Amino acid sequence: MNDPELAVTANSRARSRLLDLDLKLYGPLLALVALFILGAIINPAFLSPANLANILTRSAFIGIIAVGATFVITSGGLDLSVGSMAAFIAGVMIIVMNALVGTLGAGWATIFVGIAVSVALGVSAGLINGLVTTRGKIEAFIVTLGTMGIYRSLVTYLADGGTLSLNFSVRSVYRPVYYDSVLGIPIPVLVFAVVAVIGYVILNRTRFGRHCFAIGSNENVARYSAIHVDNLKTLAYVVQGLCVSIATIIYVPRLGSASSSTGVLWELEAIAAVIIGGTVLKGGYGRIGGTVIGAIILTMIGNILNLTDAISNYLNGTVQGVIIIVAVLLQRGSWRRNR
Repeated sequence: MNDPELAVTANSRARSRLLDLDLKLYGPLLALVALFILGAIINPAFLSPANLANILTRSAFIGIIAVGATFVITSGGLDLSVGSMAAFIAGVMIIVMNALVGTLGAGWATIFVGIAVSVALGVSAGLINGLVTTRGKIEAFIVTLGTMGIYRSLVTYLADGGTLSLNFSVRSVYRPVYYDSVLGIPIPVLVFAVVAVIGYVILNRTRFGRHCFAIGSNENVARYSAIHVDNLKTLAYVVQGLCVSIATIIYVPRLGSASSSTGVLWELEAIAAVIIGGTVLKGGYGRIGGTVIGAIILTMIGNILNLTDAISNYLNGTVQGVIIIVAVLLQRGSWRRNR
């Protein structure tokens, strides 16, 4: 092969890589814009300020959890327990706050204790997932599948098969955390934004973030590079647990209750948001900004289904499942082209 042919081949490969990069960077954003236009066409009510605020607020729960999932997936892990974990944390929060009303009263002192309990439980649950996965040398899929069942069973037991309800007086004080806004921006959206910014800085501007990329790319090479792989992977699960606790803190005042059905399919939505956003499922590449867009896309899909009779809203889970499969197939095709 002569030099001109080599140059043509090199240019072709460069254009292919550039196209893949552009799709990773801008694909989720283009999909979000397309959905926005579709929603506006289907129903003019989609563009109402109340509806758009509702989309952003509802995306905050899954978005915050998905930020934590980005760290886990980027480092080569997976957590299927986040929905059940959220239900368990919410249940314990409600029990603790109800028990403290008699001593601390139905005010912020009781709520702050409940928040502290949420953070402690989230961090502990993430630590357990991480330690069993890394120290026990068990696949993350198996570990988190097991803890998913454990947490779901525990909240069902605590609720005696029914529903745990927050004291009405406490809920009245706690309610603004979900329903109020600051400068016209709903509080859950502000919390989501803060978590996303912090997550972006940690993943892209710190040694921990760089090591997550390295571990996800090649765990063995990371070990040879003197990276403490087990400790860092465990820390990624701790970050996930902390994000679940934060999401639960702003979720509890919304309904003021917890049951065995709380958080169902949240793990599917969190993983879908991460994958849609461009994070590679096999690890080694993650994007917090893409995850944020992915969470909004999922919520927007559900919202659009509610506004149209063309497709039943009960098929929302089907749409999400299809999106995950298609996104992974596109990632695999891109990876094979770059080999």
